[in-house]
Amino acid sequence: MLDYDKEADDYDALRGGEPRAEAAADAVLGLVPRGARSLLDVACGTGIVTRRFAAARPGMRVTGVDLTTAMARRAAARLPGAIVMGDSRRLPFPDDAFDAVTSVWLLHLLADPDDVRRVVGECARVLRPGGVYITTVDKGAAHNVGSDIDAVLATRPRRPATDTSAAVGKHADEHGLRPAGEARFPGRGQGRSPRRALMDLRRGWFVTLPPGDPLADDFAVRLAALPDQDRPRPDPEFSLRAFRKR
Repeated sequence: MLDYDKEADDYDALRGGEPRAEAAADAVLGLVPRGARSLLDVACGTGIVTRRFAAARPGMRVTGVDLTTAMARRAAARLPGAIVMGDSRRLPFPDDAFDAVTSVWLLHLLADPDDVRRVVGECARVLRPGGVYITTVDKGAAHNVGSDIDAVLATRPRRPATDTSAAVGKHADEHGLRPAGEARFPGRGQGRSPRRALMDLRRGWFVTLPPGDPLADDFAVRLAALPDQDRPRPDPEFSLRAFRKR
């Protein structure tokens, strides 16, 4: 996994910046009930999306939580007094504390399915009865846009996805959460060019191809041979699932 303390300074710029954050926030808020008075954003990262939740709903108290010091520091600069350090597998909040809980681009990072189950369980625990939990699912699949880059990378070793819609739905059901809606949104500015894909490869973005691995070097040569090295391919499209607590 990437070192998110080191990633914090460049994180937003490398992942679509404000246009992507706007698309994500709008889609999430479309699933948050208008009457929600409190929202917890789990793994809030730099707070670039969290801040938009607060700005769009002035009457809703928004709290962010993140495990990474550098990420939380940047989020706190955007939302002073609203950011807490904490592990999504053991959230530092009491039961039934929030009307809505979100986890955007989190579950795919968890290699252990039990950790995904714990996170979903914790989000359900701090959610009040009748509240809504909203999360991204199928993150890895969203990046396969059928481009020539995807064709080059098709044979790379892959880690089994732990954030599939089916798996997350099963965990949600186990913790008293029932389906309450779906949405999709574009990852604006995240369409990779071959040069960008090569940069991501060399910095360890593809976790099964660590830098220096001979297999990674082979993929690097093939990416460097693609045409239009600086032309971004299509943006990914991300999926959201919403669940209501019984």
